Amino acid sequence: MKFDIVIIGGGVIGSAIAYFLSAQAPASVKIAVIEKDPSYQEGSTARSAGGIRQQFSTPENIRISQFATQFLRTINDHLSVNDDPVDVSFQEKGYLFLAQDHQIPVLYGNHQVQTRENVPVQLLDPEDLARVYPWMTVSDLAGGSISAEGEGWLDAYSLNQAFRKKAISQGVQYIRDTAQGLLRQGQKIDAVLLENTGAVHCGTVVNAAGPHAATIAEWAGISLNVRPRKRFIYSFTCRTVIENCPLTIDPSGVYFRPEGHQFITGCSPAPENDPDCLDFNIDYGWFEEHIWPILAHRVPAFEAIKLENAWAGHYAYNILDQNAVLGRHPDVQNFIFANGFSGHGLQQAPAVGRALSELILHGQYQTLNLDRFSYQRMVEEKPLSEINVV
Repeated sequence: MKFDIVIIGGGVIGSAIAYFLSAQAPASVKIAVIEKDPSYQEGSTARSAGGIRQQFSTPENIRISQFATQFLRTINDHLSVNDDPVDVSFQEKGYLFLAQDHQIPVLYGNHQVQTRENVPVQLLDPEDLARVYPWMTVSDLAGGSISAEGEGWLDAYSLNQAFRKKAISQGVQYIRDTAQGLLRQGQKIDAVLLENTGAVHCGTVVNAAGPHAATIAEWAGISLNVRPRKRFIYSFTCRTVIENCPLTIDPSGVYFRPEGHQFITGCSPAPENDPDCLDFNIDYGWFEEHIWPILAHRVPAFEAIKLENAWAGHYAYNILDQNAVLGRHPDVQNFIFANGFSGHGLQQAPAVGRALSELILHGQYQTLNLDRFSYQRMVEEKPLSEINVV
């Protein structure tokens, strides 16, 4: 079995790449996606919080999200199959970053970058926060920032499925199997070795394996410092109606947002308490001892909440700088990275899918230059700093 392009991983990143490739490539180009679990029950995409924002500190990350917003607003023009409407429940209800005194210089610095990139972001002082969000405790805050449009959340699973269905309609073959190795001949990957199918020969291989990215790279003799890190999302109900609630990031790092009649919340742990992990065990103590007290302080009505559900998912965490690793390996030229999104993969999937399809088909980025995310910075240990990591 042989394909021109083989993508390892059929989550939102792999499926977005497959969609853009199959939309642009000649019909003679054969594309396959290797996905071991087409239900995606344990995939990172379906277990994400579904957020999309433009409030980053790196211009490229902002531009990536700006394209995603445009794509989502016109999603039926891109992903509809047989004129069936696509609904990913994109809700532009905003991201609200809150800051205390010591965080204000960073907030203002980010605002300058965002304004230069035409992000409609507004700075709020404590009086503004109290007026717009009367349910919030603002006495310990120095300010906040929120975008007037283009930020919010969506149904991550539905977006993944929409990319997948459209890619299949355009001739992409999804192979339900587990990758177990790569066959490397000199400076080229010759085949992907699958558990049941055997060797699948390829002209180009794309590593879109999420938290398993480092394992795929290791099969090619490549070191990739991207690690699986577990994150918890907790769902709770509140007796009090909280109106006009954006996705809110507390200065502590705890976030919360509405989810229907409930809310979801979470928080990344400190680096010393964030080991490599691939299990799905849930730490309820993290909610009770750390998250709930912060929620109750920031929103007094959250003192009386009921935990309804919880789940775990995984970041593909780039140890160097929490930014994506994209593009060709400098030596193994037919090995393409689409890794290390560190929790931003869902919102970056449309732009990354478009960019990598251009790189593969035309030899260079055409619409958005993402060279700063190349693997070379990993070799040189030169981080691309992104301050606004949630």
